[in-house]
Amino acid sequence: MTKERLYRVRFANQLSVYEVYAKSVGPSDMFGFIEIEELVFGETAALVVDPSEERLKIEFEGVKRSYLPLHAILRIDEVEKRGAAKIVELKGKGSPVTPYSTTLYTPHEGE
Repeated sequence: MTKERLYRVRFANQLSVYEVYAKSVGPSDMFGFIEIEELVFGETAALVVDPSEERLKIEFEGVKRSYLPLHAILRIDEVEKRGAAKIVELKGKGSPVTPYSTTLYTPHEGE
C-alpha cells in the first residue's frame, strides 16, 4: 500500500506568511505559478480551535485548487504528518519577506 503524500507549503501573501498543508503540489500550466490542491485542515470538532487555522479554513473554503506565484513561495516540504495551518503576520521594518512588484515576463511592443 502506498502512503499518501502530504506537503507543507509556506508562501508570502501581502505582509503575512501562510503555512498550509496540501495533498498535491506541482507546476502549473500557467507560467510562473505553482499549483496546490486538496488543502488539509484540522478537525472542526476539536475542543481547542486555533483562530489562525480557522481564518485559513474560511479563506480557502470552496477552493478546489490554488495557483501561487513562484516568487511568493518560501518553502515546500514533504512531511510525515500534518501540523497546524497558520498565518504569521510580519510587522515592523526589516521583515524577512519583501513582496516583489516585478513581473517574470514582459513582451516587447509589436509582438
